[in-house]
Amino acid sequence: MSIQHKDIAAIRQDYVLGNLSASDVDNDPIRQFKKWFDEAIHSEVIEPNAMVLSTVSSHHLPSSRIVLLKDISDEGLVFFTNYESRKGDDMKENPHVALLFFWPELQRQIRIEGMIEFTNQADSDEYFQSRPKASRIGAIASPQSREIPNRDFLETRVEELSDQYKDSDVVPRPEHWGGYLLKPIYFEFWQGRASRLHDRIVYKKVSDSWRITRLAP
Repeated sequence: MSIQHKDIAAIRQDYVLGNLSASDVDNDPIRQFKKWFDEAIHSEVIEPNAMVLSTVSSHHLPSSRIVLLKDISDEGLVFFTNYESRKGDDMKENPHVALLFFWPELQRQIRIEGMIEFTNQADSDEYFQSRPKASRIGAIASPQSREIPNRDFLETRVEELSDQYKDSDVVPRPEHWGGYLLKPIYFEFWQGRASRLHDRIVYKKVSDSWRITRLAP
């Protein structure tokens, strides 16, 4: 083992900020998620809505990337992206996805698994128009996940669209861009504890109710 690898192996952090008991959590995982999410906001976690989205392609290959949570409802969690991106193609083929939130400032993470479906067009239109104008233009200009010849190709396209919409505050939402709703079937709330004896409280969807259990760390 090289010295560099020894240095990596020596990196460790003990977790002592909190604990989590099955008797303390809400019976509904969405409400429990909102509780933890609010605590992340109040603790000034950096981008608390940043989450890892993991998908599986038609060739059974996993793929992960960071996306941003944009809404929480009783049905699930909502995010927006390009339908023609790699993740969009993956979700078209396989609607089973996983999310991961990691908030190191609180020594917490949340794993969520479920099924993806499209949000309605009205919700996608409303959110798209709420974005900064430059972001709306960028969503049109970028053929996300597709090969492009160079950076100039992208910047030229942005300049052309900026000129096209310079006299209008409304930039129409492209058909290839919109929202997804993850309808959860599994939640795991993880609270770091000392000596790697972490707390892991799991919710599993059983028919129309949630079964709460504890997992070994």
